[in-house]
Amino acid sequence: QVQLVESGGGLVQAGGSLRLSCAASGFPFSSHAMGWFRQAPGKRREFVASISWSGETTYYADSVKGRFTISRDNAKNAIFLQMNKLKPEDTAVYVCAARDPVAADFSSWGRGTQVTVSS
Repeated sequence: QVQLVESGGGLVQAGGSLRLSCAASGFPFSSHAMGWFRQAPGKRREFVASISWSGETTYYADSVKGRFTISRDNAKNAIFLQMNKLKPEDTAVYVCAARDPVAADFSSWGRGTQVTVSS
């Protein structure tokens, strides 16, 4: 059974930093691309960042490029999102997702961790 458990969210002032973690289990983690998404109240879920199975290739939404860094540790079955220079508009529930290598779509999702950035 696929499990994705996020942690590391919290309340931070604008300009501050947070590091999110996602612990994965129940599937061959090192062969799956992974990603972070977020959903703010009243808004649709949006892509934040993704990382290839090897960690060599990463993609970012324009809104977080240069401030956020996605990484992974295949030995620990975990991915991370280092968030710097946080802005109030980064406030959202951040969700970890696994990309199905056959369907080429993010098909497994965690429950999310709340990030709140105060101005």
